[in-house]
Amino acid sequence: MERTTGTRTGRKPKSDPADRKYSFRLNAEENTRFEKLLADSGVGNLTLFIKKSIFSGQIKVVKIDKATMDYYIRLTEFHKQFQAVGNNYNQVVRALKNNFGEKRARALLYKLERLSLELMLVCKKVMALTQEYERKWLQK
Repeated sequence: MERTTGTRTGRKPKSDPADRKYSFRLNAEENTRFEKLLADSGVGNLTLFIKKSIFSGQIKVVKIDKATMDYYIRLTEFHKQFQAVGNNYNQVVRALKNNFGEKRARALLYKLERLSLELMLVCKKVMALTQEYERKWLQK
């Protein structure tokens, strides 16, 4: 029987296959350190982790602190609420000017000014606490 020249089936061969294999041995302590670096790097592929470690010369380990993430999420929500208060402040001042007499508007604006000062003090406290948190707990 004679074979006909037709299309081949299967996987196409790579132009530069990775067919060189290296192996090395680690003792128990080295293996523990290696597995910790692998876990901290977040790379799921062992081969990719080793290649990046060898050829880039450095291993980037990103640690995510859940408490810090939660703090910044809450801080972002606070900032959004603060912006909403500022927007509402402008609308209230405009409504007071248009809908009330001068004497009544002045009394209400005085109350609004007092509450604004309290809000400003709260904002300063939040900023001071954030700076203290960053100084004490965040690594640069």
